[in-house]
Amino acid sequence: MISRLLIANRGEIAVRIARACRELGIEVVAACSTPDRGSAVVEMADESVHIGPAAPRHSYLHMPNLIEAALRTGADAVHPGYGFLSEDPDFAEICEKEGLTFVGPPPEVMQQMGNKATARRLMTDAGLPLLPGVVEPVRTADEGRAIADAIGYPVIIKAVAGGGGRGMTVVTDPADFAEAYTSTRAVARAVFRDATVYVERYLTRARHVEVQVLCDAHGSGVSLGERDCSLQRRHQKLLEEGPAGHLSLEQREELGALAVQGALSVGFTGAGTVEFLVDAAGAYFMEMNARIQVEHPVTEMLTGVDLVREQLLVAGGRRLQLRQEDVVPRGAAIECRINAEDPTRGFAPAPGHLDVLRPPGGPWTRFDTGYRQGDDVSPHYDSLLGKLIVWAPDRDQAIRRMDRALAELRVEGPGLRTTVDLHRALLRHPDVCADRHDIEFLDRALPDLLVQAAALVESSATGLPVPHGPLQLVPAPEQHRPEAPAPAPSQEGTPPCPTPRSPSTT
Repeated sequence: MISRLLIANRGEIAVRIARACRELGIEVVAACSTPDRGSAVVEMADESVHIGPAAPRHSYLHMPNLIEAALRTGADAVHPGYGFLSEDPDFAEICEKEGLTFVGPPPEVMQQMGNKATARRLMTDAGLPLLPGVVEPVRTADEGRAIADAIGYPVIIKAVAGGGGRGMTVVTDPADFAEAYTSTRAVARAVFRDATVYVERYLTRARHVEVQVLCDAHGSGVSLGERDCSLQRRHQKLLEEGPAGHLSLEQREELGALAVQGALSVGFTGAGTVEFLVDAAGAYFMEMNARIQVEHPVTEMLTGVDLVREQLLVAGGRRLQLRQEDVVPRGAAIECRINAEDPTRGFAPAPGHLDVLRPPGGPWTRFDTGYRQGDDVSPHYDSLLGKLIVWAPDRDQAIRRMDRALAELRVEGPGLRTTVDLHRALLRHPDVCADRHDIEFLDRALPDLLVQAAALVESSATGLPVPHGPLQLVPAPEQHRPEAPAPAPSQEGTPPCPTPRSPSTT
């Protein structure tokens, strides 16, 4: 088992890992850059190590400093969180060579899954469906245009080493292909140091669904259900929810089985996600993330499984204690990414001093953050300020709970702007309420959403309209669900929701 762990990350995920370690009795070493020396995770840790100045390339991306910090403090394991070095096979391999347990899959698996072309080929061999396109990299613009002509437009050109929504270009007109090919390769070379790209059919009006998997080093794996991540701007997720209510139970179970099958086929261990694009014709493998995801709390709320705890136990060599039949997602959960960004200025980063940070409370409401009131939101790192997650018996109630929690959340300080009001506007949009949005929805609807967000601020709206319809309770698992009694007759078919009364003064 792991006894002392270096957290090679910062912010909310570092705090999340530290909490899981505390509950498992694992000592915590926090790696911190200069501006993070007084951060929340440093205060929580048993020991902290300064690893360099603010710039990530000299601190959180600087492998020698991180390895030295782990060895010098007697750590026997390293958790990379997400982002930074979390999917870098070289870092995982160096940890392994230095006798440090890397909390994640083996380096060779990470290498395979980090290359999208290789991952597509391996998942095809494992029986997962792919979109029309090519498995191998495309070497020239002419070769790519011939592939696009064969599979039909629109197509998407993707960097094989891409991630984070970068290194992707959608092409709708053959005349634009050559320029798009060149520009995508340039971005891929600059951002990922690998200009290789491939081409596949681009789905319009598709949904982005990812399946959470957990696998041990003994050949066992389970699916913990799926999350819908379709509300995204330029391939960057803004809101995630589970389950994917637009899928039937049979479709959800099939995707879960495919995800586990694919993960085990490549020897994956730990917590990861298998991502699919879904439309009316079917579901298609997109990529696999070999790390914990930002949106993992959605699955934790639905299943009651602590994913970071399970990550640590699996990394320590323990067999999975979960069987597939033990995983019973209940209710509905939503996560809103609260970013220090100004949506009215193209989502430009808007960091500043947190004069006020007051998280919401209430039932089944969770706020994950690495910041505290009085901290500075650094301009040097990701703009994620925190993640607001709620759970409720059904999706409608989850939307209402999230709206209430967003209204309670207070983030104030000079220069600070957040995505809170945009999230409230999103939750009021008819297409989102009816669960009929797609991955392009936010880009299409953003101008109207910004107007609605401004109106919410002006009107000081406190909540959604009074709901109509019966209360929905969490159903029992299918195999144990008792037969429901016949509903009492009603003149109007559905009993009205009770009208809220004024508070009593007695």
